[in-house]
Amino acid sequence: MKKNSAPPAARVIWINGAFGAGKTQTAYALQRRLPGAYVYDPENAGYFIRKNLPPGMELDDFQDYPMWRTISLDMLRYILRNCTAPVIVPMTVTSRAYYDQLIGKLSEEYAVRHVILYASRETLLQRLAARGEGRRSWAAQQIDRCLQAFEAEIREHRITTDHMTTQQVVQAVADCAGLSLTEDRRSRPRRFLDRLAAQWQHMW
Repeated sequence: MKKNSAPPAARVIWINGAFGAGKTQTAYALQRRLPGAYVYDPENAGYFIRKNLPPGMELDDFQDYPMWRTISLDMLRYILRNCTAPVIVPMTVTSRAYYDQLIGKLSEEYAVRHVILYASRETLLQRLAARGEGRRSWAAQQIDRCLQAFEAEIREHRITTDHMTTQQVVQAVADCAGLSLTEDRRSRPRRFLDRLAAQWQHMW
């Protein structure tokens, strides 16, 4: 009888979660400990679409543009065909239909690990406040719909992060993806500065 073999290491690590869950911080911290890994941010395609549409055609959520989903899928396929290193995708997806069009389609062709960085509403509000976004901000107003989606629509592999450090979350994601991490030799001040840089890059 053959022993059950471990699933292949992930080619794509899709980091899902509500706004404020720590997707971007986790993605770049994970990249630093996976030599050659690449972070692909689908939000950039959304910003491009918004900036290049005539007035009156804007949608509240750029994920609702069909071309955003097409561009994101095509870009990831192109990267994966030409890059052997893991690709990390920090992106909130709460629609099951969009999940199937993106993560589901990629999973038919590549080893994909989808993880949800989950946290309570209060924890998410505290994290958003720490980066200057109040309870009336757009991100804060999306928390309830995100949490509802992760309870009902999209439930695949949830990591509860309320009391975890970024490095603990990174290790949990790597374990889920079947990936071995290099040692993080940065000093504490360096880690702090890198966190600020990742946050700044995401905001602007």
